[in-house]
Amino acid sequence: MPPPAVLYVEGPRDRDILEGWARAASPPLARAVRDVSVILGGRQLGRAISHFAEEAATRPGLRGLCVLDRDDEAGRPGGAGGLEVFVWSRRHIESYLLVPAAIQRALRLPEHDGRVSRLLRQHLPEAADEGTLRDLDAKRLLSASGPIARGLGRPLALGRIARAMRADELHGDVSGLLARLREKLLAPEVLVTLATGLRR
Repeated sequence: MPPPAVLYVEGPRDRDILEGWARAASPPLARAVRDVSVILGGRQLGRAISHFAEEAATRPGLRGLCVLDRDDEAGRPGGAGGLEVFVWSRRHIESYLLVPAAIQRALRLPEHDGRVSRLLRQHLPEAADEGTLRDLDAKRLLSASGPIARGLGRPLALGRIARAMRADELHGDVSGLLARLREKLLAPEVLVTLATGLRR
């Protein structure tokens, strides 16, 4: 049996993105993300702490992780009583999906189709370094009514983009969170199997 755990996310889209990244790394991890996720309905750490305290009172050994956008908040909030808090270093989780090749694969566009790269060049600062991406409003940029979807003539399925991303396209923040999710959500025997597979 996997260790008892709960994963708090701000909304369904965040869960879909996390599940997509997890599926690319490990189908068991993706199932665990789906099974134990609790939707907060926004950046509501207080709600997560309260819910986790109630659950922990009846589920000995319960472990929890709350994943939050940085938004415009200063500092990094702490958890309580076994609940850890992970805050993205960038403003929004969506900013980690701004990988043209992954978006193109997710949309099943031919390699010679340059619309995705062109649209991103139009809407990202010319020198889009990490400092710039930290404060970018990627939630608006990739929304169903945002400029990228309008330019392509179709909405973007963000979970599908996450699934289409390759290991070398993942930001360090994403890789670090996936490692924490493996530790918290997967049973030890599954972790051993994954590690053995990685060594082959």
